[in-house]
Parts: sequence; structure tokens; C-alpha cells
Amino acid sequence: MKFLFDLIPVLLFFGSYKLAGWNAEAAQHFINTHLSGMISGGSVTAEQSPIVIATLVGILATMAQIGWIKLRGRKVDGILWVSLAMFVVFGGLTIYLHDEDFIKWKLSIVYWLFAAALLVSDLVFKKNLMRKSMGEIIELPDLIWTRLNLAWIAFFTFMGALNWYLAFVLFKGNTDAWVSFKAFGATAIMFVFIVAQTVYLSRHIKDQA
Repeated sequence: MKFLFDLIPVLLFFGSYKLAGWNAEAAQHFINTHLSGMISGGSVTAEQSPIVIATLVGILATMAQIGWIKLRGRKVDGILWVSLAMFVVFGGLTIYLHDEDFIKWKLSIVYWLFAAALLVSDLVFKKNLMRKSMGEIIELPDLIWTRLNLAWIAFFTFMGALNWYLAFVLFKGNTDAWVSFKAFGATAIMFVFIVAQTVYLSRHIKDQA
């Protein structure tokens, strides 16, 4: 259930992108009428409007996620706060610049920043962020926590490189295909990675029993 809950902003991003694409002129009118003060040059073209709308929806959906968790009196995961901060910063720049190349680069940058945060925290501050976020839920040997942290560093690094390849090589000039990858392809890859990780960790959790 948590995985599906975490997917809500991604699904809303994809849905709003498609909806705005089908009604590009209406989306352009909405943006130029109500968001002109947030946009470089004060306006966007009809072709640019879907990605701007989708980014705005993604930011609002992530904020709503955190608000819902807080209203239920539950603790907000640190990774969700980081996701919100990155979504607001990079999403805000996406809306302001409304430049497709920046929008596509943004996803790779976010993946690589996550990888860098995990690496720097471990090497410089001697803190394993994966252990910090999951340590209250499961008990694992120190070696497994280290491997888990390295696995996520490798995963985020790979995803950043894959996004760059798809955005600027394989799907160059095809934003629709890239958005579909972002919504479904990237999500499917992460799901497979999490399942494989869970299977691997389950062996060591049993060892701790």
C-alpha cells in the first residue's frame, strides 16, 4: 500500500500531462492567465503548457501527501521531505524556465543528488541514511546495512544515467515517450528493485530472529 501511496504524485503528473496535452490551448490560456508572474517571459506556448501543468500538479500532490500523513498523526519519512524539497526547487525552476531540456535533465539531477546524499552522508558524516530511515522497522547486520546503502547509491546513479540516455538519445525530440518512461518505466524498474531488495533482506532478517 505504501508503494502505491508513494506513486500518487507520479500518476497525477502523467495524467495531468496527458490531459493538458489533449487540451493544450486551454492549458496555455490557464497558465498565461493565472501563472504568468511565475514564468520567464510571462507566457508559454501551447506545446510547453502540458509539462508546466504536470509539474505544478506534481508539486501540489507531494504537498498534499505530506499534509495527509501529518493530519493522520503519522511521522513523515525523511525521504519524502527531501523529495518535496527537490520537487519544489526543481519543479519551480521547471515552471519558471519552461525549457524541455532542463525538465529532462532535472530527473537525472535528482537521481544523482539522492546518490550523492547517501554517499556523502556515509563517507563524510559516517551516517548510513538507509539505516536511519529503516532501522526502526527491521534489524540487520552492519554489513547488510552497508550493502543496502551501496545498492541504492548504484541504483540512483544508474537511473540518472538511464534517464539521460532515454531523454537525449533514444527519445530525443519525443517528450511524450519520455514522460511515459518517467511515469511507468522508471516506476516499474524501481518496483523490481524494491522486490529484489526485499527478497535479499528477508534472508538476513530471519537470521536475526
